[in-house]
Amino acid sequence: MTRKSRRLWLVISCLVCLGLAAGLTLRAFSSNIVFFMAPSQVKAHPPTADRTIRLGGMVVAGSLHRILDRNTPINQFQITDGQAAITVSYAGILPDLFREGQSVVALGTVKPDGAFIASEVLAKHDETYMPKEVADELRRTGKWDPRFGKAPDASSWNTMTATDKNAKAGG
Repeated sequence: MTRKSRRLWLVISCLVCLGLAAGLTLRAFSSNIVFFMAPSQVKAHPPTADRTIRLGGMVVAGSLHRILDRNTPINQFQITDGQAAITVSYAGILPDLFREGQSVVALGTVKPDGAFIASEVLAKHDETYMPKEVADELRRTGKWDPRFGKAPDASSWNTMTATDKNAKAGG
């Protein structure tokens, strides 16, 4: 084996090892990435049941129901982006700033029946704060344009879901 061929094999083996290491690293990262989705996106393209996502939007006014199961509070409420609403179940104590008609981000999984099981719920921190993802989704759907003032009052969002519009049109 000549010196050139040994060098060539060394370079090729280094490139193969580097490619293998990059592939393993990307595979490890892909299983840990958590994507943000709005309720209308979840309804249109539901993620797999084992995929953790962040679901963001406004809590529909009047949708919060609390029950006690073996001394554990179970909270059920709906999150909407103005086009669709998804029912969220969360076992635990909600944050102090959690309110109906406020923006929230819930971390969890979507079950095959469409229910969202949250492992964590994050509420906005004051009356002017809105998570960036929620604000971006409101702008994308045309519900809010920051040039025209602050975000719309979320207490009116329970009449803005696609199912509510269809019910009004059909009835």
